[in-house]
Amino acid sequence: MIDPRQSQRKTALVTGASSGIGREFAREFASHGYNLVLAARTVDRLRELATELEQRHGITAIPIRTDLSEPNAPQELYSEVRKRRIDVDILVNNAGFNVYGPFTQTNHTDELRLLQVNLVALVTLTKLLIPDMIERGFGRILNLGSTGSFAPAPFDSLYAASKAFVLSFSEAIGEELKGTGVTVTTLCPGPTQTEFAERAGMGDVKIFSGRLMSAQKVASIGYKAMIAGGTTVIVGLANRLQVWSMRFAPRSMVTKVAKGLMSRRRASLRADAQRA
Repeated sequence: MIDPRQSQRKTALVTGASSGIGREFAREFASHGYNLVLAARTVDRLRELATELEQRHGITAIPIRTDLSEPNAPQELYSEVRKRRIDVDILVNNAGFNVYGPFTQTNHTDELRLLQVNLVALVTLTKLLIPDMIERGFGRILNLGSTGSFAPAPFDSLYAASKAFVLSFSEAIGEELKGTGVTVTTLCPGPTQTEFAERAGMGDVKIFSGRLMSAQKVASIGYKAMIAGGTTVIVGLANRLQVWSMRFAPRSMVTKVAKGLMSRRRASLRADAQRA
């Protein structure tokens, strides 16, 4: 339960908080005096992060193990928060899952998990928490999109499609919620320095070549935009220019360019062929 002495602090719930952008969001909120509910599958990492943030910033951080690929997980997470009598003022739907490869060759069970985490869990947590925010007259929701929200991505088709859904959904309900005190922000970063690419087997994919923005920088930009009530935030000038150019190019061309960016580097392809 939240320490009564800190009852006037606002509380942020961050999913996927054990690593990457989610972990940096937790640090960002803690540095601004927010209490935290940290949700992810890896409970040891959550506990370490909670201890770090409590000691450094004097806030309360509660780690809750949850696997959002399980159908009942969003409701169970919400029920746990309610049981602890925590009012969630800010929801950060950061948790994400990816399945990389040609659609004809990818594992369908994994793809269903992707849809559960990226779409169903995000929608369900948003649905559950919005009424409480409206009743209090204040709330902030940040949903993690991607530059992939704006274009098809061959070899990463379901991930990009899921992020397109996140963008459309967020913009729509954000408009519905005007005047309630609750805002919805979609944060759309490009490739970022996290464990995400390696976990998805994408470390040698062209889009992750070159200099990548840090997770801390992405979280900082997202935090500021969300607190200000921003709607859609594309992180980085190069990414904004890329998305802007897509509006004027034929869809077929956009898809071909995306296919090139989502392909493995040639050296990796040769190595795969030699192993085969």
